[in-house]
Formats: sequence, structure tokens, C-alpha cells
Amino acid sequence: MAALVRAVKCQTGMPQWITVCSGLIQSTLPQAQWDRMLYGTLQKHETVRPQLNKVCGGLIQTSGAITQQRRMLHSTDQFLAAKDSLQPSEEKVGAFTKIIEAMGFTGPLKYNKWKIKIAALRMYTCCVERTDYEEFFHRCHMPDTLNSWFLIAQLHVWMCLVRMKQEGRAGKYMCRYIVHSMWEDVEQRGKVMGIDSVTLKQSMRSMTENFYAAIFGYDEGILSDDHVLAAALWRNFFSRHCEDPRQLELLVEYVRKQMQYLDAINGEDLLLTGEVTWRPLVESNAQSILKPTSPAYNDEGL
Repeated sequence: MAALVRAVKCQTGMPQWITVCSGLIQSTLPQAQWDRMLYGTLQKHETVRPQLNKVCGGLIQTSGAITQQRRMLHSTDQFLAAKDSLQPSEEKVGAFTKIIEAMGFTGPLKYNKWKIKIAALRMYTCCVERTDYEEFFHRCHMPDTLNSWFLIAQLHVWMCLVRMKQEGRAGKYMCRYIVHSMWEDVEQRGKVMGIDSVTLKQSMRSMTENFYAAIFGYDEGILSDDHVLAAALWRNFFSRHCEDPRQLELLVEYVRKQMQYLDAINGEDLLLTGEVTWRPLVESNAQSILKPTSPAYNDEGL
């Protein structure tokens, strides 16, 4: 503005131009009206018209650029606010609950803990009793052994853990008892098969290490693309012994469609019943994946 004043003062009889250009900065009139006003005024002072047109035109462009920038910033703020509102809010807990959970205890949950334990046991039962092991043995060329059974059961348990962790503190509490039920079942099956206690203890230690390594790999795979998931299945499910890529493709497709199916089930139903059904390894009707059946339960959650 100071440069404009100096440019105008050097002309004779032009004090009114200072008033016109000063009002240009503060006014919000459209540019077309300013052009008409400036044209009528400039006709009286034709000798300084090119210089003032250049200066005032620069002010108009600057004002328009600032207005456009403000609109862009406003739109960006609205977009970020809408994006943040879509993020799921974490479950709020009181100070007392945080203290007792920091000490290793479980605070009050949304549902009765005993009901959640029963639902966890039922969900694990669904993992081991509603899975067609013979089809897995046949299509994946796996031997019919305790370790092969464990690898298949472990995959289904992991998918249940991924689904239940989305249900807040109650879901995480349920995950603990799903894993607890799994290890108790593995130990009982080993005893029924006549495995001596020393060998069984060593086998369970090895299974524990493999289980948590597999959980880490599967978690990374489900959050990444199919290449990462296939690599995790090759390392953990096939124990690095898979020469047919079609088997890996089959397992990747199975995990993806199974997770899609589990995500479509209501979380409250899973917490109260633990009822889970599994899609077949080779799907005959792909459209049925989108229509999971709702489990039935009574008021006691049994």
C-alpha cells in the first residue's frame, strides 16, 4: 500500500485515487463492479491509467487468491473433521478400573464374565469341531497327525481372536479364555494319544512358540496384501514345505473370505453365544458368504 501511495502522489491532481485504491482492499465488491468504477474514474486521468490499472489489478488478484486459499483451508478442515469422526472411539474406563487392570486383574465388563467364559469355550469348540480336517489334509497334502491338527485349529483360533479383539475389553477378555481352552484341549488330546509326559511337555513348548510366531505373521498378513499373507501361511501353516502355489492360493482365499464372513456377524451375538460357522475350503456358492446366519441364544447366554 505504501508503494501505491508513493506512485499516486507523484501525479498532479490525483488524491482521489488514494481513496479509491484504499477502499479496494477493504471492500468485498465483485471484480466486475470495481472494473466499471475504475474505468469511469480513469477516463478523467488518461495519462496515469496504465500505471494504476497495473497496481489495482495486482491488488484484486491478491485479494482473490487469499479468498480462494481461505476456502481451501476451510474445506480441508471440514474433511479432516469428518475423517476423524469416522474413527472408532476407544472404550472409556474409570481410574479404578485402570488401576486394578494394571495390577493384573480384570475390571467390570459389559457382560457377565461367566457368560463370556462359556462363550469363549463354545467358540473354541466351533473351531475344532466344525472344521473339515479331512478336506484340509487332502487338498493341502498334510499328514494326519497331532501337529497337522494343531496347525489347522490354530489358524481358525487366530481368525476368532482377530474378530473378537474388535469388541473392546470384553472381546479381549474372551480371547484369553479361547487360548486357555486351546492349550487345555491340546494337553488332553496328547494324553489320550498315549504321549508320555516329558515328550508332551516338550511338544507343547514347541507348539507355544510356533503359535505366537504364527499369530504375529498372520496379523501382519491380514493387514497387508496377499503376498504377505501367503508368505505367513507358507512359513507357519505349511512349515516351509509347499511346492504347489495353488495350495497357497487356496488358503489365502479361504482366510480372506472367512474373515469377511466373521466381520459380518454381530459382535454382541459372538460375545453372548460364541457360535461360529465356517465356510467350506472350496466354496460352491460365493454369494452365501455375504449372508451369515445369526446365532440363537437365551437370556442366560447359554
